[in-house]
Amino acid sequence: MMSEKDVIKRYARYVMQTYARQPIVLKEGKGAVVKDVNGREYIDCVAGIAVNNVGHCHPKVVSAIKEQVGQLIHTSNLYYSGMQAQLAEKIAELTPMDSVFFCNSGTEAVEAALKLARKASSKEGFVAAEGSFHGRTLGALSITYKERYRKPFEPLIPGAKFVPYNDVDAIQDAITNETAAVILEPIQGESGVCIPSDDYLRAVRDVCDDTGTLLILDEIQTGFGRTGKWFAFEHYGIEPDMMTMAKALGGGFPIGAMCAKEDIAKNFQIGDHASTFGGNPLACAAALGAISAMEEEKLVERAKKLGTYFMQKLRDLRHEYITEIRGKGLMIGMELSIDGNIIVDMAREKGVLINCISDNVIRIVPPLVITGRQIDKVVEVLG
Repeated sequence: MMSEKDVIKRYARYVMQTYARQPIVLKEGKGAVVKDVNGREYIDCVAGIAVNNVGHCHPKVVSAIKEQVGQLIHTSNLYYSGMQAQLAEKIAELTPMDSVFFCNSGTEAVEAALKLARKASSKEGFVAAEGSFHGRTLGALSITYKERYRKPFEPLIPGAKFVPYNDVDAIQDAITNETAAVILEPIQGESGVCIPSDDYLRAVRDVCDDTGTLLILDEIQTGFGRTGKWFAFEHYGIEPDMMTMAKALGGGFPIGAMCAKEDIAKNFQIGDHASTFGGNPLACAAALGAISAMEEEKLVERAKKLGTYFMQKLRDLRHEYITEIRGKGLMIGMELSIDGNIIVDMAREKGVLINCISDNVIRIVPPLVITGRQIDKVVEVLG
């Protein structure tokens, strides 16, 4: 086994430097705990960036992968797959969507949504929110707000407008006869766990209905129990026309999906879009295992209960550097008056993994299987 020093040295030599990595080499994980190559354990409040909702190496996910990997791994979408059919049906049961396109990641799901929106509407424009993050491929990047992500790769696809988040009047003003869709995160993740007002998405839904504009909700980070509902839009009593998902869908295995209602989905025809690996039997088996684990262990309800507990414990700290605690379920933002990266480094040294977004917001998105005792330890370390 390579040492920590050897691994980091090889990264510096052979891996493109597109990530700012923390100086540890993780080796294994179970539940909400990971262990590095030196044998040190950490309570993981990053969860692969809201991916490992059922925890690391959940037995149901491991078993599903082991069983499937010995039968069939990949066939392409030239043929039918029983696993893909089962997963599509399950997603349709969990959402108000009728039809699913499978891919491998969140940004791919967004690309598919943009294409379908243009095809279904015969329009080209999009309205997105300031602070939005939808991915880094050229299409998804075109509706991602942060300039430092966008600027080096311009020109991007035309027709995107950005308006303030949580401002329905701004969306109303931005929509024109050439607007194909409004795309929003029901809760903004990368910009600092920004929670909209209770009536915002309802009002946006009404505006889209009045103007004949499609509404796409990006549930890539908020989906599969993270916020105390299966999907975050359920908090607001609305239904989107289309939605994207990935991250937690596969229980740690790469898979993404773009879903739509039937009157929109029917506009995608043979040859309009494709993915060689999308919805492969192995990924679908992992996803079915993860969803089964969530249902059996009632992890959605658990996220709601433990999220309330976690946020209250953080508020009880009443520390001078903490300016706000906000979130839903186990998607929590702790806004600070200092550089949060300092806290990330200090917490890691004390056995807790967190990450910092927008320079001063600590994002806490642990596996939904985290225990109350582990939460207490995290709060103790942060305090």
